[in-house]
Amino acid sequence: MKYIKLGDSNIEVSRFALGCMSFGDPKSKMHAWTLDPNQTQEIVSHALDLGINFFDTANTYSAGTSEEYLSRAFKNLGVPRDKVIIASKVYFNDGYLSKEAILREVEGSLKRLNTDYIDLYIIHRFDYTTPIEETMETLDSLVKSGKVRALGASAMYGYQFHNMQLAAEKNNWTKFVSMQNHYNLLYREDERELIPICKQMNVSLTPYSPLAAGRLSRSWDEQTLRNKTDETAKAKYDKTIESDIKISERVKEVADNHNATMTQIALAWQFKKGIAAPIIGATKAKYIDDSVKSLDIILSDDEVKYLEELYEPHKIVGAR
Repeated sequence: MKYIKLGDSNIEVSRFALGCMSFGDPKSKMHAWTLDPNQTQEIVSHALDLGINFFDTANTYSAGTSEEYLSRAFKNLGVPRDKVIIASKVYFNDGYLSKEAILREVEGSLKRLNTDYIDLYIIHRFDYTTPIEETMETLDSLVKSGKVRALGASAMYGYQFHNMQLAAEKNNWTKFVSMQNHYNLLYREDERELIPICKQMNVSLTPYSPLAAGRLSRSWDEQTLRNKTDETAKAKYDKTIESDIKISERVKEVADNHNATMTQIALAWQFKKGIAAPIIGATKAKYIDDSVKSLDIILSDDEVKYLEELYEPHKIVGAR
């Protein structure tokens, strides 16, 4: 495994983050394909064995049970707290990013995660209802209190992220060190504004959905429980199937040339684009093994151009 620091922080993370949206009680009605506590522990254990130390969850993943299952796995495996980097989020809750909501939600996450601090606390979206200054000052207070080590943001428009960083800088508050945005070979809209802003500000990119919910890792004809039931993924990608399938076919072609899998090529493209740590969700250990092997693949500039040249502008998905 290779490691990298998040932005200007001293937090060193593995080049992959294990996405924990796959963990949790399916009775929460968020997803039908989530793993139970024992299955979660098996996946977490395997990730740790591979050197992955970065785990990404959220207060609302499966109604909080994702955080609980992750914590239980760490405890059962005897994992020292300082050996893992835990990221959690706030926004999809009552009050969004108001002071009251943030202070309430961070306590809930700390309790479910059974920890005194969260390494990376991420705002899940931009809040149009709360003044930026209120949000940033409250987040800063969490860092100063020791409940949070560093701050991250997730999908939003470039100008919104820029304004939040400027508010923090102006008031000497804690700035964001990471951006978890929607980014893959089938969705590249953030290349216009958000990603250049992040690079300018030395903000590490940790994209979600790097495999486009499986559309870049297998044939589009292959059916799984997730692609049958994941309505969120359908909303993201089904409207652009005609152009996206052609890109997926090129991923398969480049994979064959490298004697690799589609997953490995899709992730190798991410690293070629300067991504720090893509979020990989996995319900089986073999999927993590497959992903990690992408670190050994270096794509040429011509291959990157070949993978990218069929892309057509997409409707914005992620920023609200």
